[in-house]
Amino acid sequence: MGTGLLLFGSMALFLIIGVPIAFALGAAVWTTIVFSPDFLVTTGIIGQRIFGGLESTSIMAIPFFILAGNLMTKGGISKRLVDFANSIVGGVRGGMALALVLACAFFAALSGSAPATVIAIGSMLYPEMTKMGYPKDRTAGLLVVSGGLGPIIPPSIIMVVYATITGASISEMFTSGMCIGIMIMITLMVVVLLLARKEKWPKAEKRPTLKEFGETFVKAIPAILLPVIILGGIYSGLLTPTESAAVAVVWAFIAGMFIYKEVSVKDLVPIFLDSAKGSAMILFIIATSTAFSWIFAYSGISGHLVHFIVGMNLNKTLFCLVVAIILLIFGTFLEGIATCVLMVPILWPIAAGLGIDAVHFGMIVSISNVVGTMTPPVAVNIFSAASVSKLKMGEIVKGQIPFFIGYIAVFLLVVLVPGFSHIFG
Repeated sequence: MGTGLLLFGSMALFLIIGVPIAFALGAAVWTTIVFSPDFLVTTGIIGQRIFGGLESTSIMAIPFFILAGNLMTKGGISKRLVDFANSIVGGVRGGMALALVLACAFFAALSGSAPATVIAIGSMLYPEMTKMGYPKDRTAGLLVVSGGLGPIIPPSIIMVVYATITGASISEMFTSGMCIGIMIMITLMVVVLLLARKEKWPKAEKRPTLKEFGETFVKAIPAILLPVIILGGIYSGLLTPTESAAVAVVWAFIAGMFIYKEVSVKDLVPIFLDSAKGSAMILFIIATSTAFSWIFAYSGISGHLVHFIVGMNLNKTLFCLVVAIILLIFGTFLEGIATCVLMVPILWPIAAGLGIDAVHFGMIVSISNVVGTMTPPVAVNIFSAASVSKLKMGEIVKGQIPFFIGYIAVFLLVVLVPGFSHIFG
């Protein structure tokens, strides 16, 4: 018990005083080894566990996905996707809000990142929507929740991490994520239509013509081909997820530099630097989380937790519900990747023992961690939307409530009905 308090207490202290998550995890491990009388190992084990946590070829897909997303973001992809989305749904009341949801879904299939989706689509649509008369808080709130499609619709970084830990099939995870992502998208669009009618949101003066639809579709084809390349390579069996991500980088480079011609040679260095920084942050969290998880297991804390949960004699459904609640709580103060690496090695063996499907459990993990991006205090989607909208956190949280309820409704269906994770499988 004392070791557990020292481990989690020191981590909480480091987070409170503003230490970045990756460093807080590593520092908590060091503090526990040095000051706990129960450990006979040296601090040298930290380095071994950190490097051991990165010994996986699947993890190499993460920097490739980030680089491909950055290349497409800088290459004018956001504008083409927004124009295409607007040509599909722009002619009804609340049409721009529908276009926002649809554009976030399209962009999610490129970036795999929730905050990146919020910033890319929000910077394009938020100013225009508020000028048209859309409520500022509702627009920012919709942006926060729609950005949550980023890690659900493949390619998804958190799904790659989960599959690396558990050995689950990445292609099956991506198939399930695509299905559930579409369900969330439809749910959000229904909520938009209801609110648009109730709150009298603006309506476009004219519907987009068939010609305009065709023109925007043609311009968006190079962008739409990117997820086709990624998913097609994986599902066909021709490419591994890592190889598919690398091919996506090549296509993103060709599209941005030679087709859209919005990426120049001088833009490449900043793009590479941003991608390296983003990749390093995620990989560092994975590495230190691995060391943290090892201490968690080595100290016997995880064993006590397992015995406690098993002793509750929960059936599959109740166990999944308890796990969802635990992950939602962790997600309010820990970054999603860190939560996944910390909790999955502890919870997955119990889930497997109960006969829970790896893909179903993976979707619970993935979606619960995305919900954490929308819930304070560690709510990166809200902070991202605030940077775009200049609204206060409280205003955005209030505006997102109807959309958040819709998102949670789909999440509960996934938790309670395993079949939702295998509709196409």
